[in-house]
Formats: sequence, C-alpha cells, structure tokens
Amino acid sequence: SVAYAETQSMTLDSLCDDAAWLARYAKNQSGERMPWSLVQEAIDQKRPYASFMVRAMLAVPFFEKALYELPEDQLTAEKVLELADEVENDIQGGLSARPLLSVPHILSDEASAYYHGYVLAEMAVHQNREYFMKKFPDQGIVDNPEVGPMLTKGYWNPGNAEMFLDLVERFTGEPLSCKAWVKELSTPIDEVIASEKKDYDAAVAAPERDDPVELNMQMRLVHGDETIADSNDGGFDAACEKFKSWVNAKYSSKM
Repeated sequence: SVAYAETQSMTLDSLCDDAAWLARYAKNQSGERMPWSLVQEAIDQKRPYASFMVRAMLAVPFFEKALYELPEDQLTAEKVLELADEVENDIQGGLSARPLLSVPHILSDEASAYYHGYVLAEMAVHQNREYFMKKFPDQGIVDNPEVGPMLTKGYWNPGNAEMFLDLVERFTGEPLSCKAWVKELSTPIDEVIASEKKDYDAAVAAPERDDPVELNMQMRLVHGDETIADSNDGGFDAACEKFKSWVNAKYSSKM
C-alpha cells in the first residue's frame, strides 16, 4: 500500500529534523556541526506554520473525493476549478500557494486517489515516534541500535502480506490515529525548543561513531552511464567518500 511504503521513507525523513540528528550528522565541508543557533532558528521559523502543511496535505484527498463524487453531468473544467477553490478555502482557509491542480498525483492516472496514503503514513510516523520516545526516554531514536531491528521486524519483514493498519496497531499497541501528530502540533514552541536543545546537547556530548557502516547490500552511485562509486569496492563508507569527492569536484567550484 502507499501508506505502508511511505511510512518507511517518511520515518527516515522525520529524523532529518531532529536536533539530535542534526547535531550528529549535519556538518559542513570542514566537518563543523550545525550550530544550535541555526537549529533553533529553523524551529522558530517553521514550527508556527506546521499546521498549514497538514492542511495542505489533507486538501488533496478531500479534493479527489469531491471530484470523484461529482455527477458526470457536472464534470466540466469550470466546475473542477471551482471545486478546487472551494476545498482550498474550506480546509486551508484560503486559496493555496500551491494550487491543488498543480499537484501531479491528481493529474496522473497511476497516482490518482493515492495522496491519502501520505496522510496515513504521516500519522503512523508520529505514532511510531511517540512509541519509541516512551520506550526509550533516555536514548531517544537517533543512533539507538534497537530502533532499526524493531522497525524491520514490525514493519519491513511482513511487507504487503499484512494490512497496514494491523502493522501499526501491533507495533505501537494502539490503532492508527492522529493523536500523536496533533499532540506534537499542539506543543508550545518554547517546550519544543527546550526538548530539542536537551537532545542536541546530548548528541554533541556522545562519542563520535567511527564503526564502518554495513548494510548487507550493494549500493551503486551512478550519473547517467558513469558509475561514480560502488560499495562492493571498499565498502559503504568508501563509496560515500568517492561520491562526496565527485560532487565537490563537479559542483563546489561553480557555487
């Protein structure tokens, strides 16, 4: 299912906003970590508008539902445009900076009636994260060696052999809901900053990881017909270094 597939990618996406992850891995070319001041600035600038993202995400499936329920004799270009404006006004509180009819999923037959999967996946991501934070209040999620195996056993191994909703409930102990997502959106920004600062400081204080990455897979980084790096030639870390050098040589001098 779309929701199942997107839960995997969006779980990884969610880590990139964590202060703990940024402290550990967001570094410049000199190896300097992202300073807390920039992390806090990002929270200050983005957090107050998080609910707008939710509304924009919800608007797409609500528009699709309304569109596919439209009687055929009303299915005109003018009516479709009018319907899109109505949904934007009802859900987003006004016309969207990203018009609904610019969302490619709506216009592509293989991705139509598809977008609600992102909403379900985002709900699952927040519910999973809340579960992990309750289970590991001191360790958290970033660089916690128990998180990966748990996700693998609970989600990735079953694949599409089991229903998405069943996987979420079995993993977290609760049926899929928006409670964790709404709770996060409702948390006052000063509490968010205090919590993230604590995680940032803990990540900075933790020993740097120097163990080699082993994914038990082959990773090939290619550009057209050019193979930039292959993990079979020296391992994952060596492939990343080759790719970094390639990017720097090809693009850094032009920036």
